Amino acid sequence: MVTTLMARWLSGGVVFLCVGFVMRRLLGLDAPGRGFFLPLDGEREHLYQTIVLELQTQAAILAVSLNDAIEEYDSGNHEIAWRLLGLTTAEWNRLAEILRVLLGVVTEYLPLAGVVVPIRSIAPRYFKSETMIDYVRLHEWLDQFLWRTRLRFHLQVRVLRHAVEALTRDFLRMQPQSYPPPTGLWSQLDRHFHDFDLITKESLLAFRTFLASLPEHAVSDFGSALLPILERSVRAAPAPAAVAK
Repeated sequence: MVTTLMARWLSGGVVFLCVGFVMRRLLGLDAPGRGFFLPLDGEREHLYQTIVLELQTQAAILAVSLNDAIEEYDSGNHEIAWRLLGLTTAEWNRLAEILRVLLGVVTEYLPLAGVVVPIRSIAPRYFKSETMIDYVRLHEWLDQFLWRTRLRFHLQVRVLRHAVEALTRDFLRMQPQSYPPPTGLWSQLDRHFHDFDLITKESLLAFRTFLASLPEHAVSDFGSALLPILERSVRAAPAPAAVAK
């Protein structure tokens, strides 16, 4: 009797998972990038562009800093490359802090959002570091069992926040404590930067998706909560909360 009940339970579970998988395919929830965005009104668009330009500027500074260090190393100027790596670390930490604030505020205001369309699934094949490949593979499996859009979006934002922390932790751990640095250091840093840059772009995608779902009455407060990003801005940008409705 017990064996029969277990067999029925397992059969039902398999059928349930198969139906769920088929429905996700039919609804397009597994599409790598649907390219569909709800339009943003003037206040939302201004807020989005302000944060986009800040993140893009900071990411460009980080990329130039790391590329300069790698080029100096390839040119045989190892000591200069080592010193430039310190500048790269400072720029990395700055960008990581911006992403922490952005994703943290999105998580805080998520209960106020309406219907949130999940961003595209982040596949392990997009990444180069072992840290991200293993982590994303685990959550890619978990994502298959979430059908409610809010839960999927919350999981995706959580993955992005953890990725920022994990990549930053690894980047700092790889910093050489003495000169000369290890030979394979530069290729490792390049792989981690690739993944960090990808996480930055995915965070902007999540930010835009969330903005479109935020109710009108919460937009100004949401923009004000993002002001810490602009207080130490590398650009001269107006505060998003000052936009006239």
